[in-house]
Amino acid sequence: MRFIVSSLLSNGPDPVTGRQYSAAEKYRNVVDQAVTAEEFGYDGYGVGERHGEPFLSPSPAVLLAAIAARTSAIRLFTTVTVLSILDPVRVAEDYAMLDQLSGGRLELIIGKGNDPRHFALFGLEEEQQWSHLAENYGLLHRLWREEKVTWAGTTRPPLTGVTTHPRPLQQPVPVWHGSATSEQSTDLAARYGDPLFSANSFHPLEKYRALVDHYRERWAHYGRAPEDARVGTGFGGLFVAKRSQDAVEGFRPYWNALFASAAGRHNNSPFSSLEDALERGSALVGSPQQVIDKIHRYHEAFGNEVVGIGVDSLTEELQREQLALFAAEVAPVIRREL
Repeated sequence: MRFIVSSLLSNGPDPVTGRQYSAAEKYRNVVDQAVTAEEFGYDGYGVGERHGEPFLSPSPAVLLAAIAARTSAIRLFTTVTVLSILDPVRVAEDYAMLDQLSGGRLELIIGKGNDPRHFALFGLEEEQQWSHLAENYGLLHRLWREEKVTWAGTTRPPLTGVTTHPRPLQQPVPVWHGSATSEQSTDLAARYGDPLFSANSFHPLEKYRALVDHYRERWAHYGRAPEDARVGTGFGGLFVAKRSQDAVEGFRPYWNALFASAAGRHNNSPFSSLEDALERGSALVGSPQQVIDKIHRYHEAFGNEVVGIGVDSLTEELQREQLALFAAEVAPVIRREL
């Protein structure tokens, strides 16, 4: 089992203290968080792409390059690269450069994105999001594997004999497909023989299990060996304490703020309370044993090989505390048992 920490750089006021970072402070915090994750033995650090408030992450490649300069071993994920709105040629160039700079540590997670604001911002009709994602990934897939690519499509001008430079250091760069709402993403991942990363933040386990099951069904449909299908799983929040009551009450203001936010409203989460979300959802909140048990439950449902966690909404002191507790009391047990 691999463990990754990720951030979308949501930068609203802290629900407990009311303090809000400046942009420079938030970027420093995230780079420091990645350094801490490497120090504590996590396997990867991810930065997601968002466009507009309260997020400060329009360009994961830039921030991951800064992280690459401060770290030496931790894998660098994009969680997620919104490929539906991006030029695949530029994605191929930017992320190949990051792969070279980091010594071959990049893992790309692609998707159509979870924030509807980016469609108008980049001139994309919302109903085109899936067709653009599929077409853009088809081109990116070729650009990283072939030279002198000739291509024509609907999302950008045609190409004739194009070889992008630099080439990625890894051959090829691992690409995961982010999955949160639609079977189109699970089919695309299976069609190309790529791994799937399930978001799991706002809805009960059953909704996401249906998408993972569909991925495995389509994997078999395309004639692939079942044991080769790979799944990663994100978890919607982390707060570990020796006593479960302390964990729940410590996390409550952060949960309330998230589910009152525009992202919470957009995702139409069915959870009626924090207690309901902890019972039916993925948030890793409770004693170390409760967190271990929930990771086991999701693994039984998904067969995942990656666990993704986030502590971005917490204060810096709590971020380090939570990463340390999880690394010391949860991760070693999971690695041993799974």
